[in-house]
Amino acid sequence: MAARFPSLMVFLPLVFLLPFLVTARCECGYSVNKTTDAEHMVWTDLLETDFLHVDNLTDSGWVPQVYNVSSTAARGAYGKMATLENVRVNPLKNSWDWAGEAVEGGDAGLQLVVRSEPVEKMVPIGEVVASRTDMLYGSFRVAMKLTGLPGTCGAFFWFRNDTQEIDIEFLSKQLNESSNMVNLVLQSPQSAAAGYDASHTPNYDVYPLPFRPDKAFHEYRFDWLPDRVSFYADGTWLKDMTIDLPNSPGHLVLNHWSNGDPLWSAGPPRENATLAVSYVKAYFNSSDAQRHKDYYLRCKDETAVDSVCAIPDQTTPPDNQGPDANATAKTFFFSEEPDDTTNQTVFGDWQNKNGAVALGGPRAWVVAAGVAFASAMALVGFA
Repeated sequence: MAARFPSLMVFLPLVFLLPFLVTARCECGYSVNKTTDAEHMVWTDLLETDFLHVDNLTDSGWVPQVYNVSSTAARGAYGKMATLENVRVNPLKNSWDWAGEAVEGGDAGLQLVVRSEPVEKMVPIGEVVASRTDMLYGSFRVAMKLTGLPGTCGAFFWFRNDTQEIDIEFLSKQLNESSNMVNLVLQSPQSAAAGYDASHTPNYDVYPLPFRPDKAFHEYRFDWLPDRVSFYADGTWLKDMTIDLPNSPGHLVLNHWSNGDPLWSAGPPRENATLAVSYVKAYFNSSDAQRHKDYYLRCKDETAVDSVCAIPDQTTPPDNQGPDANATAKTFFFSEEPDDTTNQTVFGDWQNKNGAVALGGPRAWVVAAGVAFASAMALVGFA
């Protein structure tokens, strides 16, 4: 029998697919510290949002909130009124820049607004929540610039319920020339028993920062592990909490609010106040059974080169001001590199930015590549 030789046309799909088959990275996750370090953590999933270049929240992984809370429920002099109008996207005018003028003026990024005038005894506020509700342990980071107007609370937190919550909160009344405090909080059964006042529990700390949070963008981070929650600012460790830790899946929240409580937010502010967010980067394990299956399908050898990618530490302020603003504001996103996000849920438009054909997300590419490769192997007699 004559030997079978595959035609050039059969190999052409393989040549096209080679970049997708041989350049995939991070298929086994993302690590805090290198995997060769004595202490490191590996997370299987990610949610990254570059708000400097987002012009529509619909495909961002974040959902603006609309709700009313009475003053009694809000435990303040006023209630809270979350509205769409107080959640504003304000990208940079030039999509290739990392600093410069924003479309609507002011600070570029996601803007969360607290209004100065109450409506029906409620203060209008801004809030968004992440669409992923399966976050179970991880490293969670936000770059934001707080308002300098007294009378608001700006917060980045993970939430399961009122007794499982990890908070980084800023009270704008604490931001001035002599005081730059960040409130680090774990809401727990103890805080619930104290009337949701965590200040009477071990899981509360008011930490003095060496910079003005209302003058520039800085990165705030918490790493949630089974045995501790560690807090950071611009990559510098601030505090560990080890008691009454959350142990169930939840989601991320960004909000900016006021309820007139003199012991907390105070306010409302004397004029409309804005908190700006330039990015959120979350690396975490999922509680979702399908995500577990996806992980084991894509991660064949966690010891292989580049199968786990180290998360770069942000050790300087990611600020967009000054002569080197384009350099300081530019930070790394795995989701801008298609080969680094195999089988991940990626939000944004990296296909358009990188000039690739927008035929779907990374998962679609990998599935298509696998099917085409198997088909080609069958045609040439290898399957």
